[in-house]
Amino acid sequence: MRELTRVAGPGDEGRPVKYFVRGDMGVSHHQFTSLKARGGLRINGQPVHANAPLHPGDAVTVLLEDAPRAAVVPDPTPVHVVYEDEDILILDKPAPLPTQCSPKQAGMTLENRLAWRYRDVPGFTFRPLNRLDRGTSGLMAAAKNAHAAQRLQKQLHTDQFVREYLAVVVGRMEGEGTIDAPIAKERAATIRRVVDPENGVRAVTRYRVEQDGESHSLVRLRLETGRTHQIRVHLQHLGHPVAGDFLYGREDPRLPGRFALHSTYLRLAHPVTGEVIERTSPLPEALRRLLDGPQPDPR
Repeated sequence: MRELTRVAGPGDEGRPVKYFVRGDMGVSHHQFTSLKARGGLRINGQPVHANAPLHPGDAVTVLLEDAPRAAVVPDPTPVHVVYEDEDILILDKPAPLPTQCSPKQAGMTLENRLAWRYRDVPGFTFRPLNRLDRGTSGLMAAAKNAHAAQRLQKQLHTDQFVREYLAVVVGRMEGEGTIDAPIAKERAATIRRVVDPENGVRAVTRYRVEQDGESHSLVRLRLETGRTHQIRVHLQHLGHPVAGDFLYGREDPRLPGRFALHSTYLRLAHPVTGEVIERTSPLPEALRRLLDGPQPDPR
């Protein structure tokens, strides 16, 4: 359970507490309905009804309870946490590693590892904000409660939630620019996506080449939208697929189970305090070595 408290200001005189909680505190309609039923709405420590009037200096407290989730098998493998408080996590995910459990994902995932880390926290639920493919490494954010998740979801694809990636791509790529090319699901495939001007949904990626070479180049990319496989599809569309990408290029034996895409920078506004939080993660050495080495034998 997450407890939030905020003090009413001079402009809140006589204002019904429900508007303060929904507006100023950012509690969703579903959460507000639930806390009313449980007596989780309080002023100065005393339970109140939704229309109770406020006075300046009143301490408004809400007790937010998460719905129970299905149990996840704990995996004692350590996870790399680069930031944590009672509302959010920022993790540095290795590759290859799936993010979450699913009916199609039989093996262990990042979610299983977190189930072990928080095995003593009642009702802990993993709520990733920017999911990474199993073959992608690097930074990703997750909410530790439903309120934080709901607030962070509103930041996605805005200037408040910034994601930058480093990709080692095949061939010499130069300059910088913006890829504005709509993406759709390929008709004959289950997960593969394609650039499709007629049926696709708008997808925008900004890029800047940081190092170019004869066989591989290093590219920094920033997402303005969040379509499935967006970076991978856009780079293939330019003729420079991500190295090792089995789905949009070809596998590289030097990258078993993964491809050369890394989430290197993450910036967000804290869902409760509003504080700007940013973290960076360097390009893994296995990917950096591609920049100096020869192309793998395609056979």
